[in-house]
Amino acid sequence: MEVTQKLRKLGILGGELDKYIYHLINNDFLNEKRFSEHYVRGKFNNNDWGRIKIIRELESLKISVVNINNGLSEINQEDYLKKIRVLSKKIMNENIDKPKEKIKEKIYSRLEYKGWEKELIFEEINNLVN
Repeated sequence: MEVTQKLRKLGILGGELDKYIYHLINNDFLNEKRFSEHYVRGKFNNNDWGRIKIIRELESLKISVVNINNGLSEINQEDYLKKIRVLSKKIMNENIDKPKEKIKEKIYSRLEYKGWEKELIFEEINNLVN
């Protein structure tokens, strides 16, 4: 989608646009599977995003469901749970002087914003704050 938009901005339209896209795909310059795998790893490892936000962003980039699922398989479940634990502890430590309810709210809102599943967030809140 992004490459098509860029080519259109450069004035390449119609059949000529299709030829360029075909050439890029044929020579493996454009590879949706590879893109989704790298995207997932980068957003998870560097931005601390959860699966929900990663899925939402890939869908907005018009990536196919098959490639989204393939990309998500790059996240090891053990690493995923470890990351939410580390993030929760970090948020808790930043707000240690606040009441328990405020800490719970902070953990929930920050992790939900970053696209973590509600069930996992509640589980971490219950493990840490209670």
